[in-house]
Amino acid sequence: MTIGMAGPPAGGGSASADVEKALRWLATRKDGKPLRFLRYAAQDPTSESALLLGCLVEPTGSLPAATPDSRAYAVWGLIVDEIGKVGSGDESRRRNTLIAAFRLSPVPGAETAWKATLDDRFSQLLGLPGVFGDPPPTTTTPAHKAWRRAVARLTACVPQKLQSLQHDGQGWQRYVEIGRGGSKQPPRGRPVSEKSSLASGFRAPSSDAQPMFVERMVVRVVMHRTTVLRRTTERDIVACVDGLDAFDASAATGWTNDLSKLPVKAIWACRLVVRSPVHSDDPIAARLRFRRVLRRGDRYSFVSETWDDELEERRRWINVVVDHHGIAPGSLDDHGRPVAGLTMQVAFDDHCLPEACWWYAEQVEIERLTRPQTGDPRLLEVGDGFAEHTFTEPCQPSGDYGIAFTWPAD
Repeated sequence: MTIGMAGPPAGGGSASADVEKALRWLATRKDGKPLRFLRYAAQDPTSESALLLGCLVEPTGSLPAATPDSRAYAVWGLIVDEIGKVGSGDESRRRNTLIAAFRLSPVPGAETAWKATLDDRFSQLLGLPGVFGDPPPTTTTPAHKAWRRAVARLTACVPQKLQSLQHDGQGWQRYVEIGRGGSKQPPRGRPVSEKSSLASGFRAPSSDAQPMFVERMVVRVVMHRTTVLRRTTERDIVACVDGLDAFDASAATGWTNDLSKLPVKAIWACRLVVRSPVHSDDPIAARLRFRRVLRRGDRYSFVSETWDDELEERRRWINVVVDHHGIAPGSLDDHGRPVAGLTMQVAFDDHCLPEACWWYAEQVEIERLTRPQTGDPRLLEVGDGFAEHTFTEPCQPSGDYGIAFTWPAD
């Protein structure tokens, strides 16, 4: 038996009550993270998880080629996205109690894992600067009060989203990406200094390189005809210095000093801060501020997105410039999902497919534009409109890596 969305409209009546009950149940589990139970609910409609979480999972049936994993990630991404909208900033009590309740990684201001019980997780929050006061409270009562208000805020929003997405499979895709970005843990083993990087096969970074090493980076690109419409990037990084609190992304096109039109968006675990260029013709530096300050060796995951309003521009490649201390060698899990290294995925416009597509590594412009000969292992299949490549070798500091293509009229 599962709980459907039929009956009173979302946002009121039994639908809201069912959603609140499901959210509270997820937050109070001592034996696992929420994603685990969402996956159970999607896999087995007779399970206890399905009985209690059906109101969250059933609307994901509209996902194209829905699988238990994608349905679980979709719901998780929706919850994560709504949590990011609660409160007025990173010091919001309500937002932080939701982060603790749903075990969003990492634990703010600490390297430890979230504890099992809800009360113990709230105890982990009490020392956060600017959240619960100075000196911090001696009990978790303030956190529990904030939690009650926070879950009421989620209950006011989530049912409406579920109702609107129940017949909108494409609308779920954004939340699937957020869910994947909010749940992955990067693989262990990373260079955190110039010396260890060199010992691991990486050349020395430049003096201006951003002081981080990337263990996993997934770039997903959506094309509109011959140009890039949207580019979403997931990064799992390791800090190479103490005090690292942001990543700088270039936004070279499409901006006119209007912050709302800046073609960079913080999607997960970061906030956008614009840095003005030193010279008028310099690209805009969009600083993605992390939720906490990292110490040397700390791991962190965040997701950002860029887009382009110049939809008539003709692109010949999708490029990644390694402006930090390098990217780990690529690897995939047993299901073909990237777990380490740089992976690039391109979804071409169904009405405008390239004639050929290939990957390149550390090549100058003339080289990357040269189409490989038939049978070259760098050529990528693109018959169904998708191209993907994981770079199995390390991506070196200051190197360029990407996917290039030719169009029928070229």
